[in-house]
Amino acid sequence: MNLESPKVTVAKSSAYLFESLTNIQNFEKLMPENIAKFEVLDDKCFVFGLKGMPEIKLLLKGATPNSQVLLGAASDKLPFTLTADLNEIEAEKTEVQLKFDGDFNPMMAMMIKGPIGKFIEALATNMTKL
Repeated sequence: MNLESPKVTVAKSSAYLFESLTNIQNFEKLMPENIAKFEVLDDKCFVFGLKGMPEIKLLLKGATPNSQVLLGAASDKLPFTLTADLNEIEAEKTEVQLKFDGDFNPMMAMMIKGPIGKFIEALATNMTKL
């Protein structure tokens, strides 16, 4: 299952956004309003929970300076990645798009497509809070 957020233009440099997104504590600022839990476990891992959804543990799995940040599920039960693509348009203007890629059975995909779509859209929209 592949989902993409709308592209969001943020009035920050790609270097600034890259540094912000590789500091996982900043993801708390990006979370939607219906966040029930957010806890940093270490400098590469955090767990969050949304009301009505199970808790998810995310790991910082990779990063390409100033252009991409890759997060992935810490559990093999729900294998997915969340990629932030950064495209600097001008010195202080960067286009950000989030991409969710998960390997789920059709029933699970049908159940989570809506909530995950809204979640990544909220993360992208909140990029301006960084």
